[in-house]
Amino acid sequence: MPSQTPRPSPPLRRPALVRLLSGLAAAVLAAVLLTPAPAAAAIGSEIRYVTITGHDGTEIKAKVITPTGVEGPHPLLVMPSAWATPHLLYVGAGARLAQESGYQVVTYSSRGFWDSGGAIEVAGPEDRADASAVIDWALENTDSDPERIGMAGISYGGGISLLTAAEDDRIKAVASLSGWADLRESLYPNETVDVQSAELLLGAAALTGRKGETLQNVERAYRRGDIRPALDMAPDRSAATKVDRLNANGTAVMMAHGWNDGMFPVGHITDFYGELTGPKRLMIAPGDHATQEIFGAAGLPDEIWAGVGDWFDHHLKGEDNGVDTADPVMVKPNNGRGTWTSYPDWESVTGGEQTFYLGEPSTDWARWQNSGAMGADPDTGWDYRVRTGIGTTAESGTVMLSGALQQFFDVPTGVLLPTVDRYRAGVWTSPAYPDGARVAGTPEATFTFTPTARTQSVFVYLYAIDAGGRGALLSHAPYTLRDASPGAPVTVTTELSPVVWDVPAGHRLSVVVDTRDLRYDSESTIGNRVTVSSPEAEPTRVTIPFS
Repeated sequence: MPSQTPRPSPPLRRPALVRLLSGLAAAVLAAVLLTPAPAAAAIGSEIRYVTITGHDGTEIKAKVITPTGVEGPHPLLVMPSAWATPHLLYVGAGARLAQESGYQVVTYSSRGFWDSGGAIEVAGPEDRADASAVIDWALENTDSDPERIGMAGISYGGGISLLTAAEDDRIKAVASLSGWADLRESLYPNETVDVQSAELLLGAAALTGRKGETLQNVERAYRRGDIRPALDMAPDRSAATKVDRLNANGTAVMMAHGWNDGMFPVGHITDFYGELTGPKRLMIAPGDHATQEIFGAAGLPDEIWAGVGDWFDHHLKGEDNGVDTADPVMVKPNNGRGTWTSYPDWESVTGGEQTFYLGEPSTDWARWQNSGAMGADPDTGWDYRVRTGIGTTAESGTVMLSGALQQFFDVPTGVLLPTVDRYRAGVWTSPAYPDGARVAGTPEATFTFTPTARTQSVFVYLYAIDAGGRGALLSHAPYTLRDASPGAPVTVTTELSPVVWDVPAGHRLSVVVDTRDLRYDSESTIGNRVTVSSPEAEPTRVTIPFS
C-alpha cells in the first residue's frame, strides 16, 4: 500500500473520455446465453422461472434449478447475477451443480437489471436484503436445508455474496469469482481514476438496467470530474470494511481472480484474503475481469468452477474431499500456460526478494541498452526530468481485452523498449537472468518525484525484456500526487500489482516510469514535468519478489 496518508480528494479534471466498445459486455453475455447447458446427469434437474418478492416488495426474477431423482432436503446455493447480466448467466453451472451434486440452486437477476424490478443500487443495503429475501423464499418454497446455505457469483454477484454473508449468518460458505473486496481501491487505485472501468460499468448499466438514485448521483458528479460521491458510497459496499463480521460468522470464503483483472485489481484481493481468519481458499490464474469463469458459468468444464463445487461439497455437504487439508492458496503463472502451484498462505508464494537500486537513466532512446542500470548498490545524487506529452511510451492495456489475450493466447501487453520516448519516460534495465527466474509476489517501488503542478499522475511498469528489447508487462501501478507543492520533492512508496511470471532464460527485467496511460484519467497535462531523483536518504529502488 502507498506510504502517503490518503487525503480528501478535490474535484478531478477529466480529459476527453476514452471510447470503449459498448458491445464488449454484450458479446460476453451472448457467448454465455448461446452455450447449451450440460446434458442431464443421473440425478437430473428441472428449471423453473419464478418471481420472488424482494425485501421491499420489488419483483426479483429468478431461475430455480431443482435436482430430481434424489431426496431432500438439499443444500441451497443462491447466485446473484453479475453486473449487466440476467439470471441466465449461471443456468449451465447451476444445472451441473444440481445434477451432479444435488444442490438446490436459485440464480436471480440483481435488482435494477434486465427483468427484475427496482433500480441499480451498486451492492447497497437493498441488494443485500434482496439476497436474504431470496434465501427466505427458497426455504419456504423448495426443499432446502436451512443449515446448509451458500452463495456464489461472478463480479457483482461475488461482491454481493461476500457482503450478504457478512450480514446474514445463515450463509455458511461463499465463492466470490472476480469480485471485489474494497471498492475504493478498485476504482481509485492510489488516488487515480480508472476511467476505462468506470465507463464500461456505466455504459453497461445504461444498456441493461435502470440506475438508482445513488448511481445517478455518482455518475453526475463523475461527469463533472468529481468522484467524491463514489468514494463516499464505497465503504458500505466493501467487504474489507466488514471482514470482522465474516470472521465472527466463521464463513468459509473462496475467492478466484485473474492476474490481469483490470476492473478489480488482484492486489486488494490478496490483502483481503490475509485478513480472513476462517476457512478460506484463493485461486489466481491468467485472465482479465471474469474471463476465466465465464465459460464455466455456462456449464462447460472449468477448473475454477470445479474448485467451487469442491468448496461447497466440503463446507455444505461435509464431504471429505481434501479441501480442508490442501494448501489453500493456488496460483498459475501468468505466462507460459503453466500448472497450479499451491502454498499454505499468500506470503509463501514469495521465497525471497531482490532490491534493485536505479541509476541515472540515459536519454539515448535509440539503444535500449543505454537505459539506467538496476544494480545492487544505492546510486544517488541524480535527477531525471520526465516531460508529459504525446509520444511512444508504455501502456497497461485495455480492460477485459488485454488480460483475455494473455489468458487464451499467451499474448501479453507488450512494449518495444527502443521506441519508448526517453524524454517522456524513465527506463531502467537489470542484468540478464541466464537461467531464467520466477517473479512471484508483490513488487514494490520507491521513487522521489518533484512535480511542476499541484496534481500530477505517474505510472510505474515492470517488464520482462528479451535481447531485442521486446517486453511483456508483468505488473504496474498508477499513482497520483495530490495537493503537492510544485518544486518540492515527494517520496512515494507503492506496491505494484501482484504477479507470478516465469522470466525466460537470458531475459532482463525493466522498469519504466511514465506520466500518461489510456486506462486511467491522468492528472498530468501536456507541458507538465516531473523530476525523478534519488536522494541519499531514500534511494530510488524497486523490490522484486522471487519464488
